[in-house]
Amino acid sequence: MAAVPDNEETAGTDVKLEIQMLHDRVLVRTPTDEGERRSSGGIVIPATAQVARRLTWGDVLGVGNNVRNVKVGDRVLFNPEDQFEVEIHGAGYLVMRERDIHALATERTEHGTGLYL
Repeated sequence: MAAVPDNEETAGTDVKLEIQMLHDRVLVRTPTDEGERRSSGGIVIPATAQVARRLTWGDVLGVGNNVRNVKVGDRVLFNPEDQFEVEIHGAGYLVMRERDIHALATERTEHGTGLYL
């Protein structure tokens, strides 16, 4: 077992480590508004209402080096029930593969649908 060097530069300071995603993984932050929502017609839907397999939009915070179509800052559509959760500094994030993303909202308009968020 290797000993950790005890030098004056690191003693007593918290070392900050940057999180880097690997391979085809994407780190996503989801909105925390778990309360009621409103339909496009103005009907209030309570938070307790059950919705069958609802997809969610989230913001991309990091991508691995093998991710080809998703960039940091994009919004992605995915199924939150099929993803891995991770907690960083008390906030929850999701880690997923690029192939688990169903759609992407971005300013780049190469293959768009004509619909906008």
